[in-house]
Amino acid sequence: MPRFSVIVPVRRARGQLRECLESVLGQSFTDIEVIGVDDGAPDGSGLLFDEFAARDCRVQAIHLPPGAGADGRRNAGTERALGDYLLFLEGHSVQLPDALEAVADRLDAAGDPELLLFGHHWRPFRGRSRPTRSLELLGALPAGRLTLAEHPLLLDIAPVSWNRAVRRSLHEGEKLTFGPGRHGERMYAFQTLAAADSVAVLPVPCVEHRGRRPLPATADTAEPAGGSAPHELVDAYTGLLEFVRDRPRLLPVQPLLFERAARELLSGYPSVPRRRRRYVRSVAAFHRAHRPEEHRFPEGAQGLRPRLMGSGRYAVLGALDMALALRRSLRAAPGAVRARAGRPLSGGYYYWWQRRLPLDDGLAVYAAYGNRGPSCNPEAIFHRAQELAPRVHGVWVVSRGRLDSVPEGVDHVVPGTRRYWQVLARATYFFNNVDFPDHLVKRPGQVHVMTHHGTPLKIMGLDQQSHPAGAGGMSFDRLLRRVDRWDWSVSANPHSTEVWARVYPNAARSLEAGYPRNDVLATATADRIAAIRRALGVRPGQRAILYAPTHRDYETAFSSRLDLVRFCEALGPESVVLVRAHPSYEGAGLPDHPALIDVCDHPRIEELCLAADALVTDYSSVMFDYAHLDRPIVVHAPDWETYRTVRGVCFDLLSGAPGDTPGAISTTTDGLAGIFLDGSWRSPENEALRAAFRARFCPYGDGRAAERVVRQVLLGEADPVAGRA
Repeated sequence: MPRFSVIVPVRRARGQLRECLESVLGQSFTDIEVIGVDDGAPDGSGLLFDEFAARDCRVQAIHLPPGAGADGRRNAGTERALGDYLLFLEGHSVQLPDALEAVADRLDAAGDPELLLFGHHWRPFRGRSRPTRSLELLGALPAGRLTLAEHPLLLDIAPVSWNRAVRRSLHEGEKLTFGPGRHGERMYAFQTLAAADSVAVLPVPCVEHRGRRPLPATADTAEPAGGSAPHELVDAYTGLLEFVRDRPRLLPVQPLLFERAARELLSGYPSVPRRRRRYVRSVAAFHRAHRPEEHRFPEGAQGLRPRLMGSGRYAVLGALDMALALRRSLRAAPGAVRARAGRPLSGGYYYWWQRRLPLDDGLAVYAAYGNRGPSCNPEAIFHRAQELAPRVHGVWVVSRGRLDSVPEGVDHVVPGTRRYWQVLARATYFFNNVDFPDHLVKRPGQVHVMTHHGTPLKIMGLDQQSHPAGAGGMSFDRLLRRVDRWDWSVSANPHSTEVWARVYPNAARSLEAGYPRNDVLATATADRIAAIRRALGVRPGQRAILYAPTHRDYETAFSSRLDLVRFCEALGPESVVLVRAHPSYEGAGLPDHPALIDVCDHPRIEELCLAADALVTDYSSVMFDYAHLDRPIVVHAPDWETYRTVRGVCFDLLSGAPGDTPGAISTTTDGLAGIFLDGSWRSPENEALRAAFRARFCPYGDGRAAERVVRQVLLGEADPVAGRA
């Protein structure tokens, strides 16, 4: 049997769970089992448990049906545990290095106590890690074996499951379980303290507990519904005191637990919005059943509210509340008047008026790349929707200077016009590969689909907070307000799903369907590919190489890391190089050479991929798209160290590990030319790398990604192929 059973219960932790599990499995102390428990939430956290279980025999995965709740997940993990001690870890937090070694050493030194409390650090959402008050309190306690009756300070240590090691014999012998609702974990923590005959402390941080962004309650984010929090608190403390009452040896700790309960129940009274009479009565009943005979209320005004609550004097409490509220309103009245007088008149009356009219469930708004015209994932979805959901009329938002990019017959509006405000106010569906402007007000019933426009190699979203040079003055507060509008987040592969969940924390559902713009890479015919090559000026028999480097946030103009003329001269006349600078730059400013073709303004990157026999790129996400074609990819990365330090990356592209590196690697122009001259650009070794890369990043290259999005979003059908609704 292992020394420790580390139980990891999760709900919607896909973006953070990999780091969590790696922090446990990478510990210096290895005599452990890891029990991952998920409840079928649609973010796919359970898939990560399966992945880790497949490669590490210490990991086992438990998949519960939806609606199990936090208590169901934790209890399921404890029922499967075999270790001497039970430890818990939330899926969004991590164990600090050598934490389990420190816990094991302390348990040995203390003679295997029934309970060990250890310290933690707290890292708030978008904040830095810092020590906690619990860590300070642990340092103030003696190093020997303790009990709660002798050391009431133990009650002030954070009452959570993940800061303690519970001897399994105590857990099973006392029939400890996690109760339902918001307070089940706290009551379990109190039960372990009350029941343990020996408690040891470890004033060392072992866990970094990480705050999560509060999300609106939806069918996907909310735990199973219970009663109101204050009423649940009465029931929870009633269960705790009954647990103590049923075990006579625990009666010495009853006064401590009752005092704690009385304080919390009193503080919960203001948060009861309705049915306060029932709450006061239930608190009074709790007092009658569990208040120790020796308990005394505080004297004077300080004890007025506790006495009224404990005796159920609801009417007197209400009168007191009214008197205090009247006094507060009289004090605040002058400021409120001044605030109303200073409010400016609101604008956008037409948009405001249109938002009062009913939504049109047959209207969808499309946009791409800041209103540059139909392209990318939204365009592929638009065309598929015309076939599968013709009742939904699509309107594109296109900037005035880009109107020539709109094909004939495609309905469109220009930002700022009256019809623009009308479609924004009345449409039900919104598709974009970047965020819509801040002035868009999302109405109840509107559905926003973020399609994204690449697979992340470079860090994105909130991860850019640690790389300010690449963030370009981004407002992360505005970013979060924008992502809160998403209902669906389209993902090309499991890697993207994890990253989007971490860097864009919101309540959106992941739609792991593949990228719709890549459907053409699976469906294009040989005749179409030949026509594209002819239109670009590629002669029959010529080798076409697409050179598509990425944007560098720390540079204002395109700067090729490749000597294009020298490269072309080395390859000879039977090769042609299609140069595609990132759209953020105004062209590439290419030198004059017959083998160079400037395709910077070509509207379809997918067509350029189809035309090319090989891709040369540095860190552009086009490599993930091009991999669908199963054609050679060469990474030309002379400035990798600079790029990953300044911009930040999600994984090591140049590691050479299967799944990380798509093919051959070069760092100089001569080295790149040599790869094409000696044939290693398509060697068996590089073909194997490409196969692993495709397996990781191209699981949905069947030409049906756009159909999956349309069926899920517009038709409300679950996808039978991807299985990731």
